[in-house]
Amino acid sequence: MKKYLSFFRLRFIYGLQYRAAALAGIATQFTWGMLEILLFKAFYEEGSGEFPMAFSALVSYIWLQQALLALFMTWFLENEIFDTIKNGNIAYELCRPVDVYNMWFTRSMANRLSKAVLRSMPILMIAIIMPEPYRLHIPKDFVSGIWFLITLILGYLVVVAFCMLIYISTFFTISPMGVRMVAISVVEFFSGSVVPLPFLPNKIRMVMELLPFASMQNVPLRIYSGDIAGIRIYEKAALQLFWLVILVVAGKLLTKKAAKKVVIQGG
Repeated sequence: MKKYLSFFRLRFIYGLQYRAAALAGIATQFTWGMLEILLFKAFYEEGSGEFPMAFSALVSYIWLQQALLALFMTWFLENEIFDTIKNGNIAYELCRPVDVYNMWFTRSMANRLSKAVLRSMPILMIAIIMPEPYRLHIPKDFVSGIWFLITLILGYLVVVAFCMLIYISTFFTISPMGVRMVAISVVEFFSGSVVPLPFLPNKIRMVMELLPFASMQNVPLRIYSGDIAGIRIYEKAALQLFWLVILVVAGKLLTKKAAKKVVIQGG
C-alpha cells in the first residue's frame, strides 16, 4: 500500500505545478458555465410547459460540473500511459514489483485530483457570491451534503475505473485514438455532461440511468442540487458501488490477459 501512496503523492505534487494551465482552465470553465446557464435561462423563460429540474437546481448542477470538471471528464487522460504501451516501455512497468493496474489507477486518481484542487475553489467561490438566479446554492440540509461527498468520491472512482479500460484497450489495438474518441463521445452524452439526464425523454432516461455513465457526475451533482432525494439517494449510491466493482474487476482481468500476451514492438 505504501508504494501506491507514494505514486499518488508524487503524481499529485507533479500535477500541482501547472498553475498557468489551471488559471486558463478557471477562466474557460467559468465563462462556459455562465454561457450555459444563460442558454438554459432563455429556454426556461420562453418555455410554456414544466421543466424536469428547478432552475436553481440546474444552476447548481452546472457550476459544480464546471468546478469539478477534472474529476469527471473522460478526456482528461494521461498520454504518458498510452505512450508507455505504444513505444514498448511497458516492458519496464511489467518488471516492477507492483501491480500495473493499481499503479495506473493511483496515478490517474492523483492526476485528476490535482487538477480539480487547483481549479475548483476559485470557481465555487465566485459562483457562491453571484447574484440570483445565477448563484450556486448550498445543499438544503446536512444529510444531502454528506451524501453528495460520498457519491462524489464514488463517481470519481467510477470515472477512473472506466478510463482504465480505455488505457488497457491500447494493448489490443494499433492506435488508441479510435477507442478514445468513441468512449469520450459516449460518456459525454450518457453521463449528463452535454444535457442533464432529467431533460431526456423518460423511457430513454430510465435506461441511461442504469448504465455506468450515469453513476459518474449525474448522481452527486443532482444530489447536491436536491434533484435526487430520499430513498433514491441510497439506490443511486448502491448502483455507483456496483459499477465501480464491475469496472475494476473487468479492468484487472483484461490487464492480466494483456500482460500474458503483450508484444513489444521492435524487440
